[in-house]
Amino acid sequence: MGDFRYSFQNFDRSKHVRAALREKSISHKHAREVALALKGMTIERARVFLEDVVAKNIAVPYRRYKNEVAHRSNIKDGFCSGRYPRKTAKEVLKLLDNLESNAEYKGMDLDSLKIVSAVVHKGTKIERFTPRAMGRASPKFNTLVHFELVAMEGRQL
Repeated sequence: MGDFRYSFQNFDRSKHVRAALREKSISHKHAREVALALKGMTIERARVFLEDVVAKNIAVPYRRYKNEVAHRSNIKDGFCSGRYPRKTAKEVLKLLDNLESNAEYKGMDLDSLKIVSAVVHKGTKIERFTPRAMGRASPKFNTLVHFELVAMEGRQL
């Protein structure tokens, strides 16, 4: 594995806590929309939101990647298009557990933690081939994803 760094600037060890997922096989488009939905939430509110997404009770609003995405009636904040990215939500729930345990290790108050940065980057591309007719093959790419969360104690957004 390479030498990974966080994209969050002005990190203060006494106020911030961070966690990251590296090289996960999830959709980068779904991950981006989940990250935008999580930014500004408390840890507990983010956990409830992601559990509701997995249970298909609340849809994640899609802001950029919304072509031919159905409208959902249970989306807040005035957005109409949305989906239920269950695989991404399950992985981010694990990341949220990691973030919470990091904060607990540092002695931070878990009730006052708010997510100030949720960033998604494209990772390594895995190239494979799909067999086709007459002995040919077509390329098939899978892009891995990096997901970073940074929370701050006592910040009101």
